[in-house]
Amino acid sequence: MKKEKIILTGDRPTGKLHIGHYVGSLRRRVELQNSGLYDKIFIFEADGQALTDNIDNPEKVRQNVIEVALDYLSVGLDPKKSTIFIQSQIPELCELSFYYMDLVSVSRLQRNPTVKSEIQMRKFETSLPVGFFTYPISQAADITAFKATTVPAGEDQEPMIEQTREIVRRFNNIYGETLVEPEILLPNNAACLRLPGTDGKAKMSKSLGNCIYLSDSADEVEKKVKSMFTDPDHLRVSDPGKLEGNCVFTYLDAFCRPEHFERYCPDYANLDEMKAHYTRGGLGDMKVKKLLAAIMQEELAPIRERRKELEKDIPAIYDILKNGCEVAREAAAQTMDEVRRAMKINYFDDKALIEEQAKRFGKE
Repeated sequence: MKKEKIILTGDRPTGKLHIGHYVGSLRRRVELQNSGLYDKIFIFEADGQALTDNIDNPEKVRQNVIEVALDYLSVGLDPKKSTIFIQSQIPELCELSFYYMDLVSVSRLQRNPTVKSEIQMRKFETSLPVGFFTYPISQAADITAFKATTVPAGEDQEPMIEQTREIVRRFNNIYGETLVEPEILLPNNAACLRLPGTDGKAKMSKSLGNCIYLSDSADEVEKKVKSMFTDPDHLRVSDPGKLEGNCVFTYLDAFCRPEHFERYCPDYANLDEMKAHYTRGGLGDMKVKKLLAAIMQEELAPIRERRKELEKDIPAIYDILKNGCEVAREAAAQTMDEVRRAMKINYFDDKALIEEQAKRFGKE
């Protein structure tokens, strides 16, 4: 029997999604959804994970569940083709995490580079919540519960996927072939691996105010592009400019296509020509930003319009999520049954066990 090709991916609902999410994962998800290459696609809101560092502010997560759902649907995710669900509504995920905790050591979690950088970023230090520390295990449960073969994600998630593979191998080695080992699917454009903030910092963050959101108005997008970090030494138009660390060119690498020059900047045939002019001097930052702003508006305008339409019927969005949760719960329950059977903790379904025990005690 041919193994099903299944995608699982998702986001923490801690705020509206931004263009870093879009180029890093969302845009690719829509392409994969419409490719016809996958048998099932599961996309979820990891509200349980979001609570690990927002446990004292559940309202933040509660409000952003609908924001993220609107962003999903706005970019083109289709509930007829992809199952969109909420993590906390699938209790099987907690049970699976509970068993996986016995397969992973504390030292292994401490070595996870993604966990280390996230702890540092959030300044947890000695006040690290156990739930946050163990979220690679929770993520492994999310992936394996749906037998995902493919996880589209950014490069920062590679250590997490490797952790999942280790758990799968250990479980299957102990209990027999039960779980599916996933592979990561990275963005096919190097610039999309991790888009920097508009201020040039390595990561977009709401707290830093360096994000362009998918739901931003045209005026907000224009304003944010104009204020973007470029080359601090490029003081005069005639000065040679540097591309490295210049986030305007990083964004152009992620969004620009050859046809954009014909439409918005016919002085150049392609991005390479523009880069060459910038590095030798004679090209001002504002002209480059004007091109980027036009491209961003073209990309985001249809997303913004779809969102406005979707916002007119919020109860329908909750119905989509509820239906997705029902489908997801059924799939996770099936995996959980197989896990319990493999671990021999399906006591009431194991007729052979009951008969064996009856015979054993009947002899006494």
